Amino acid sequence: MQPIDVTELTTDPYGTYARLREAGPVHRITGPGGAPAWLVTRYDDVRRALADPRLSLDRRHALPGNYSGFALPPALDANLLNMDPPDHTRVRRLVAKAFTPGRVDKLRAPVRKLADELLDAVEPEGRADLLAVYAGPLPITVICDLLGVPQEDRRDFRTWTDALITPDRERPHLMKEAVVGMMRFYTGLIDSKRAAPGDDLLSDLIAVQEDGDALSDDELTSLAFLILFAGYENTVHLIANAVLALLDHPELLRELRTNPDGLAAAVEELNRWDGPSPLAIRRFPLEDVEIGGVRIPAGETVLLSLASANRDPGHFADPDRLDLGRDRSGHLALGHGIHYCLGAPLARMETETALAALLERFEHLELDVPRADLRWRPAIRARGLISLPVRWSSTRRTGF
Repeated sequence: MQPIDVTELTTDPYGTYARLREAGPVHRITGPGGAPAWLVTRYDDVRRALADPRLSLDRRHALPGNYSGFALPPALDANLLNMDPPDHTRVRRLVAKAFTPGRVDKLRAPVRKLADELLDAVEPEGRADLLAVYAGPLPITVICDLLGVPQEDRRDFRTWTDALITPDRERPHLMKEAVVGMMRFYTGLIDSKRAAPGDDLLSDLIAVQEDGDALSDDELTSLAFLILFAGYENTVHLIANAVLALLDHPELLRELRTNPDGLAAAVEELNRWDGPSPLAIRRFPLEDVEIGGVRIPAGETVLLSLASANRDPGHFADPDRLDLGRDRSGHLALGHGIHYCLGAPLARMETETALAALLERFEHLELDVPRADLRWRPAIRARGLISLPVRWSSTRRTGF
């Protein structure tokens, strides 16, 4: 098999995945930084692999020279995305005690209040970069409020996440500075919560115990990092991608305006169609495995394409069509198996609330630049816009 140019996965992801699925289920690619990896593209193979215990998330099982994601110090790497059972089972069980559906339900009204306040601030302008003024500020505020992050400590977070997701090859020191900054931030935050617990998720994680078991310092720091990083980064782009998809499909936008009860189901389809996470976290076979008839040696890197699986015509009829009424059961945008996204209910609620507030507020919403001028972040790990300039009229709907 010839190596695949990874650039195509950022410039034309869905066209490239369609060609790869047609050519075969598994492909050798050159990942970021030139390291080799195996890319799995078809739905059935991806779904099975997501739940295959022979595929480890622990980077200690990676062969040298293979792609293994960006390196983090132990205090940030002891999280659920780098753990296998039994460690994963234990930590997830403890975290689930604090990250409950009831906590998410209590956030719905505050999130709507925040969405309205953000729109209040920009409504008179008639135009804005929606990612900068709305899709970005909303989830970072929600996550920081959830964890109990002081207002004055939130200013550097976007810079840190940008440095990790889309590293600047000409300025590699920025990634190192981001890691150092986050280490100091999380360590200090946990120390302050230990000294003065509050009514927040991080204080609950510090206090949670079961049969004498509690989270270690590295586990706490890593979980705080994961919740902030993943909960913020993914939701930003889920909201922005959803807005763009609806602007590209005005008939579906009209449908949602007349049937707002369909918004929750619409979020599922929007996530399937163009979600923020094209790839699951990298995996390393504990032994030689066969996927789609291809033998992959132990320790080599396996990348499971959620984006490709969700557009596989072998599972979804007419998969490239955005259909808010389709049967989306089994979509893999949020994972599958024991590593299914723990924050999925929160991401769904935030996106649904953000779209409801936006569509209710602005009767007429459209792009403020030619569609061809929009630019996507050059990263295979994240599907997100760099900006989303829009304009609107301020006629408000009632009864949305």
